[in-house]
Amino acid sequence: MKNDLKYSVTIEYTTSFHDTDAMGVVWHGNYLKFFEKAREALFQKFNYGYQEMIDSGYLWPIVDTRIKYILPSIAEQTLKIVATLVEYEHRIKINYLILDAKTEKKMTSGYTIQVAVSASTQEMSFITPQIFLNQFGL
Repeated sequence: MKNDLKYSVTIEYTTSFHDTDAMGVVWHGNYLKFFEKAREALFQKFNYGYQEMIDSGYLWPIVDTRIKYILPSIAEQTLKIVATLVEYEHRIKINYLILDAKTEKKMTSGYTIQVAVSASTQEMSFITPQIFLNQFGL
């Protein structure tokens, strides 16, 4: 990528009691929600939020994801969630890093891969649509 900071966004999220499981730690499935919040902020930074995607004629389903749990999170813990666009040719790959906001300790990392699908034909595009490249200045 040209400049990782340009294609990166950091958000904060404070976990709630409803994010935790019976053992008092954040339930593993909620990390996908945290990734989604950061991905949404990244796309909005480039004026390509979900409504703009639909309006552009493309859907962007996730086709692959990975999460590495390093340290557990608990209720009322503030997390920094960093999303960085790292690939954009033929598919988009976004890396995630979750840190404890106070200590900066690495809590979780992962990625998602998305592909462009035509909203009208439901066919996958094997190239990144020009509208995405234009919105992200690529």
